Amino acid sequence: MASLLFRRRLSPAATISRKIFLHGGGNFYLLLWNMEAEASFGICNCLRQFSHSAAARKVDFTDLTHPHTWYPIARKKCRNVFLHVGPTNSGKTYYALKQLESSSSGVYCGPLRLLAWEVAKRLNKSNVPCDLITGQEREEVEDARHKSVTVEMADVSSDCDCAIIDEIQMIGCRSRGFSFTRALLGLAANELHLCGDAAAVPLVQEILKVTGDTVKVQYYERLSPLVPLKVPLGSFSNIRTGDCVVTFSRTEIYKMKKKIEAGGRHRCSVVYGSLPPETRTRQATMFNDASSNSDVLVASDAIGMGLNLNISRIIFSTLKKFDGVELRDLTVPEIKQIAGRAGRYKSKFPVGEVTCLDVDDLPLIHSSLDSPSPVLERAGLFPSFDLLYMYSRLHPTHGLHEILEHFLDNAKLSEHYFIANCDELLKVAAVIDTLPLSLHDKYLFCISPVDMDDDISSQGLTQFATNYSKNGLVRLREIFTPGTLKVPKSHTALKELESIHKVLDLYVWLSYRLDESFRDRELASSQKAICSMLIEEFLETVGWQKPRTKRLTQNSRLISLISREMRQQF
Repeated sequence: MASLLFRRRLSPAATISRKIFLHGGGNFYLLLWNMEAEASFGICNCLRQFSHSAAARKVDFTDLTHPHTWYPIARKKCRNVFLHVGPTNSGKTYYALKQLESSSSGVYCGPLRLLAWEVAKRLNKSNVPCDLITGQEREEVEDARHKSVTVEMADVSSDCDCAIIDEIQMIGCRSRGFSFTRALLGLAANELHLCGDAAAVPLVQEILKVTGDTVKVQYYERLSPLVPLKVPLGSFSNIRTGDCVVTFSRTEIYKMKKKIEAGGRHRCSVVYGSLPPETRTRQATMFNDASSNSDVLVASDAIGMGLNLNISRIIFSTLKKFDGVELRDLTVPEIKQIAGRAGRYKSKFPVGEVTCLDVDDLPLIHSSLDSPSPVLERAGLFPSFDLLYMYSRLHPTHGLHEILEHFLDNAKLSEHYFIANCDELLKVAAVIDTLPLSLHDKYLFCISPVDMDDDISSQGLTQFATNYSKNGLVRLREIFTPGTLKVPKSHTALKELESIHKVLDLYVWLSYRLDESFRDRELASSQKAICSMLIEEFLETVGWQKPRTKRLTQNSRLISLISREMRQQF
């Protein structure tokens, strides 16, 4: 395989001279540079040419106006690009996957691990050997010439016959769009299939004008009807089998679950973003299974992609969501993406319906479903590590946080691109800049999948980075005691267990990049699986309880899982 994540720690000089660091996203991933291929910025030549800061000052490393030139392998090809665009349940991805199945080699790039799992399973079931590669998983199949990956893991250092980028409209996402841009410009495939919303078509066509690729657009119509209802749900006694109630916070999800189950006629599965992916999949499977007790789904917008769901009717509890910054109205694309999950083609609910709880929300639902999504105007972009490294040589006394801030403030872009939102990276950089780590190591921790707004998750990352800087070795048992996990008894305890899962997931992610230092991958993976099972047991037996307002104390059960050293630091 031409693109594997790096497996051992090198000195900073050796790392730069032997590797090209390509950004990936949701988080950014560092891929091995194929020494037979050209580097996107000729990093080795750069280091020789700019070994002195005076020479480096003659080059503007903040010039990001020609990102298509970063991918010389793809530029050697005249790619045939096919845009498959249409609404949810239109069959667009199905047709692209048929092309992938029949190709001699290829890759599927999806926005979620759930989608990568699903496609790998499908191809292997069709006797097309397919590897699965995500930030936290490597499942290699003998003789495989196909891969199913999360988009951040797309390999731009080798070519293939066929490639798919799913949900291409996410190229406009503020936080992850640059990963889709990287895949769009960098995948060296004879055929490149892009699946998603028609809103992305003009932007993709404009971006690819300079690449020499040919672009064809195929429009698809929805395969099953989607009907916006003229009346709201009314009473919860009107809930019926196959319904999905959509709300946008964990607390509201469990309140809705309690209200529905209080009627005694229905049991609810739940799906939301902070649940482990494995738990989301099993909850969806229970909901889809006609023989299970679960016949209603209560979910967040996490159902918008990544799960096959047999939904009869989408019921919006609200059309407002907190996006991390403010409480805002749902956008037209968000409403259409969620509503479109009703009435899956060839399911037992061939006609999808959409309504809400509040009668005042009906006009926005109707107008959104009748409107095209706003056309995307710009695609996300972010500099690779090699650029940041060269830029850092102009500012040798600056830490990573200051380098990132200064680079982003001075970055030059063409009219078709924007710089990705780097708030999470900057939060991590501010914490770890004081540690005695190389710029490369700091960058690695900054791009890891950590939720800095989650106290336990952020503490886990800080402890991992601290131990790594001191010892070069991070044992999981230093901050976590296996065998102490229990079924949560409250909503608060559930949230704590979800946070523990995030810390274990982070350890696994780091173990694939620094395996000589993070040696307990199997232990972390097994504890992750236990977390998922305990969460599912809670969902089955406990249900919603009113969250406690009292803050966690040092003596809480969860904090007992954190080492004494860590408690002293925080």
